[in-house]
Amino acid sequence: MKFTWFNLMPWPYLPDDFREKYRSVWVDIPNTLYDPKKGHYVYHEYMDQLEYAESLGYDGIGCNEHHQNGYGLMPSPNIIAAGLARRTSKAAIAVIGNSIALYNPPIRVAEEFAMLDVISGGRLLAGFPVGTSMDTNYCYGQIPGLTRDKYAEAHELIMRAWQSDEPFAFDGKYTQLRYVNIWPKPIQRPHPPIYIPGGGSIETWDFCVEHDYNYSYLSFTGYLRAKKLLDGYWERVAKYGKDESPYRAAFAQTICVAETDQEAEKLYAEHVSYFYNRCLHIYGGFADAPGYRTIKTLQANILNALSTDVQKLFPTLTWKQLLDDGYVIAGSPETVRQRMEELIKGLRVGHVFCLIHVGNMPDWKTRYSTKLFAEKVMPHLRNMWPEWKDDNRWWCKPMDERLRPEEGVEKARQDGRIPL
Repeated sequence: MKFTWFNLMPWPYLPDDFREKYRSVWVDIPNTLYDPKKGHYVYHEYMDQLEYAESLGYDGIGCNEHHQNGYGLMPSPNIIAAGLARRTSKAAIAVIGNSIALYNPPIRVAEEFAMLDVISGGRLLAGFPVGTSMDTNYCYGQIPGLTRDKYAEAHELIMRAWQSDEPFAFDGKYTQLRYVNIWPKPIQRPHPPIYIPGGGSIETWDFCVEHDYNYSYLSFTGYLRAKKLLDGYWERVAKYGKDESPYRAAFAQTICVAETDQEAEKLYAEHVSYFYNRCLHIYGGFADAPGYRTIKTLQANILNALSTDVQKLFPTLTWKQLLDDGYVIAGSPETVRQRMEELIKGLRVGHVFCLIHVGNMPDWKTRYSTKLFAEKVMPHLRNMWPEWKDDNRWWCKPMDERLRPEEGVEKARQDGRIPL
């Protein structure tokens, strides 16, 4: 099993009456609610937590891209990842990811991801999300019905740019470039592992299976609700005649660990409530623009995890309901271990994105939960897929000799690891 410690980087200062007073945490949230001076400390605290997770042995540390919102303060995850690449040396840098249909031209993603792979010494996991309707259609003005077409062309350009050894011309429908010739190129060949975050679109399943990319289901409604969707994905894998490696799939899960079940509720319930009732308070019209989801996906009756119907549930959910329905896995190390085993086997996933910082959770609680999971839960879950233990197709392949954060180039020269 692989475990990536993922920080959504929410704004932790939304007012108590946010749900009643404001229409949405995304797109049209008043930016008067943001304080840049507090933001300075928030960014550093969140990045410190990601670095702390590496020190505890998490396989990866992760970030993602969102715009004009209080849910996740990373309009450019590559900036966060660049800081992490310099300050860490072991964990994969999971950028899940860059919304490639938004970039004009998309070659920018190829260049910046290549830079991250080189700076990190080959530790990049490259995410290519289509992007939420809020980000893609409302914040960045993309036409919903054209988003996937633009995405496909952007993907083609990026992959050719990474793998081509000579300059080439690209004459696409949306992008025309006389010279495509990226410097630098990524360390990982032919390209870094590709992760495709999804919310349930049939086309995303097929895209992942056809290209042998990891399908990463990102949902906040829990693994019990995700079972139907992931079953559908594995049916597509079988239909294409592909092997059933669990590393083809990843899942994001909110996790809260304490010494006892009772302590977990006492420590974390208020922060989970903050997340579901403020960070996920999204106007339904923004969450699902007409044309964003395809007819095939609508016919499959796959639930949009951010739809108005789901939104109405969040204020009514008690701590017990959140746990019973799998929205949150929380409790003592033993309770969390048992529920995580159910998740891993039930969904057949080889990679979990651990959402351990939740909402407005303070630093000390985040570190407490992070450490307990690393020391008392994670070791018991490592060997869940022994028959696939050597399958590293969806994991980064770093250089054998890399600079450490405390080292400089001169020291590496003296040690004989790079030429004088």
